Amino acid sequence: MRTLRDLFAVRPRELPSPVAAGSCAVEAVGLSVRLGQRQVLDSVDLTAHAGEVVALVGPNGAGKSTLLAALAADLAPGSGEVRIDGRPADAWSAPELALRRSVLPQSAALSFPFPVEDVVRMGRAPWAGTEREDEDDAAVAAAMAATEVTRFAGRPFSALSGGEKARVALARVLAQRAPLMLLDEPTAALDLRHQELVLRICRERAAAGDAVVVVLHDLGLAAAYADRVAVLHDGRIAELGAPDEVFTGELLGEVYRQPVEVFPHPRTGTPLIVPVRQN
Repeated sequence: MRTLRDLFAVRPRELPSPVAAGSCAVEAVGLSVRLGQRQVLDSVDLTAHAGEVVALVGPNGAGKSTLLAALAADLAPGSGEVRIDGRPADAWSAPELALRRSVLPQSAALSFPFPVEDVVRMGRAPWAGTEREDEDDAAVAAAMAATEVTRFAGRPFSALSGGEKARVALARVLAQRAPLMLLDEPTAALDLRHQELVLRICRERAAAGDAVVVVLHDLGLAAAYADRVAVLHDGRIAELGAPDEVFTGELLGEVYRQPVEVFPHPRTGTPLIVPVRQN
């Protein structure tokens, strides 16, 4: 019976080349997606470059998760194209794609009670049979340390809390060491400390040369950690740019249908977004 490693090892793969800082890691051109009778994405253009964090924000149903799935080549667009590492996403084999992008879905579910360390080690499967296979132990250990899950390495994944599972799932993504990270709401189940931890990890990966695209609901986290934010509204990108340029009370009030105030943090200048509330 073949293992997961065997499935990746038996096929020849083109390994990724070193990525130059600022080069395009993933690009969507004219991307449109229809799910059932609903047009979820409509002619979306987006790029993410090596060395930057791009946050996708917007209200529920705006198309953020659909866009992330399309960027990951997990969802085929109705029209338009996604390019990863300079090539159409569908031109890569599944093992080659796994060497170039890692994906964190919204929820992590496993049918069997794998130990935490084994779940993290699953992220190394794409490198089986390559010269980088020798990095497995170090990559797993570093990923678990970064996400603060080392202390329960031997516990069954199914016995963890929701926040602990989320951090283990992120550790799997980190262990994969792909130059493009695509994260769907990685902070949703986390407490304040670990929300900050996850976004610091995103910044660290960008500083190391990776491209990071992350779906966030917390506009404060997006403002503090993202190089650029894409505000999605009704399946289109309403605005794209640096947080201090994009996050205005007028735009956010219109997109979220909730009046907000935006003002600079007194020490850092980072935009702070506060809903307007009645006294």
